Amino acid sequence: MVKKDAIELISRELYPLPTNCIEEFEQRARIRSVHKKEVVVAQGQISNRIFFVVEGALRAYYLKDGNDISDWFAFEGEFICAIQSYFSGLPSPHYIESIETSALLEISKADIQYLSEKYREFERLANLVTTQTMLRLQERIVSLQFETAQQKYLNLLRQRPNIEQRVPLTHIASYLGITIETLSRIRRGK
Repeated sequence: MVKKDAIELISRELYPLPTNCIEEFEQRARIRSVHKKEVVVAQGQISNRIFFVVEGALRAYYLKDGNDISDWFAFEGEFICAIQSYFSGLPSPHYIESIETSALLEISKADIQYLSEKYREFERLANLVTTQTMLRLQERIVSLQFETAQQKYLNLLRQRPNIEQRVPLTHIASYLGITIETLSRIRRGK
């Protein structure tokens, strides 16, 4: 998929953008190809970019006491960024890594601000993406606090039916906040 196709998909699926905005968005964004397991954002890096997954899959994770803990997955048609670094301007506590060979539409915070100031529709798109991200993170917090391991797993499968074919089970277990052994028991019982 070419850059223009990805931007038109965003305009069609998320929020309609006028032609002149699409053209300027295309000038300011770039397509980035990444290999499987390639780090897009490293822990400690200041990240001012947002990525739209055109093709493939990414995950955000952090390291805690030598453990790799996934806390965000993004697949085709979704945005991902090092959210703390992006909004605070501080070094990222997370890594963002490709799970599969991927094509990303990448745009900087400065370009997003420019387009948002120039085009009301782009500002609405940016607000919509931010709101969707906040709601997804809130759902995740509630899930981690109040659901059983089995409920978390079944909800994840409802939201992302093919996740087990695309994401290693160790990443799924860490995302759910459970051990790989617990995930194996749940999967056997389903």
